[in-house]
Amino acid sequence: MGVEGKDKQKALEAGALGVSGQLGRTVQRLRKAYNLSLSDLSEQSGVAKSIISQIERNETNPTLSTIWRLAQALDVSIERVLQGAQDEPFIEKSSRGDTPILLSGDGKCRLAIIGWIKTVEWLQWYDFSANPGGVLESDAHQRGSVECLSVLEGELEVEVAGVVETARAGETLRYRCDCPHVIRNRTGAPAHATMVCILKAAVME
Repeated sequence: MGVEGKDKQKALEAGALGVSGQLGRTVQRLRKAYNLSLSDLSEQSGVAKSIISQIERNETNPTLSTIWRLAQALDVSIERVLQGAQDEPFIEKSSRGDTPILLSGDGKCRLAIIGWIKTVEWLQWYDFSANPGGVLESDAHQRGSVECLSVLEGELEVEVAGVVETARAGETLRYRCDCPHVIRNRTGAPAHATMVCILKAAVME
């Protein structure tokens, strides 16, 4: 049974107060997680420092525009900003059949996309395997991108801009991938590695 009149108004006010309180706690938690001062967040969001302080102390009801500005500055969705101070437990499982597989041009290298689709624009990671003689040729990614290849089994060779380096099991190669690059398995045994591509790394001069 619903509530009417004054009781309904009280319920609405209580609900608004609860949402506002969650917002303030979440903004403060995210700001501190990014090690931002009130001044830093104000500069990045365009929201006055005094308003942010009031939001965190639950002393004001911000507009949707203000919430959007804060969300953009904190690099999260509006939904995330409006979540409670404690996020719900999160476990996501992908089956073997749900994992996309890419093959190199020669068919000897296999890339299983094990990264999260929500990070694909800035962070990608793969389970990489190469049969003997396998070659994976890749075009340049966006400027400043860095790739990390951690060899789990066997031996792999990486060539970037004429520079060649080899890694064996237990070793990792990190290299700019904003120019054409090649991974080869020159041995007679299979190789297995984890590959992580950071697409928005700081530009390396």
